[in-house]
Amino acid sequence: MDNTSPNERLHIWVTGRVQGVGFRAFVAHAANNLGLTGWVRNVGYDQVEAVAEGQRADLDEFAHIVGAGPRASRVDRLHHEWLAASGEFSSFDVRRSL
Repeated sequence: MDNTSPNERLHIWVTGRVQGVGFRAFVAHAANNLGLTGWVRNVGYDQVEAVAEGQRADLDEFAHIVGAGPRASRVDRLHHEWLAASGEFSSFDVRRSL
């Protein structure tokens, strides 16, 4: 991996059966395994939102993993946008629900 490449930010919204199935813990575990920073939180009844920063290849893998979700989940829709990294995060955290 080319660690001289600038980091990027990926903002993801996942809609489906994502409550009560360990989705946020699954997302945090994937992010930590890939060395990403950022956060994940529940948004409403059927949506999870995540922001992750890191190398583009790791973020692509993260999006793929999040789109698959844990076994008990069902991802109906995944929306994402690419942004410039801010470097504001030092870890990947599970945030309180909105």
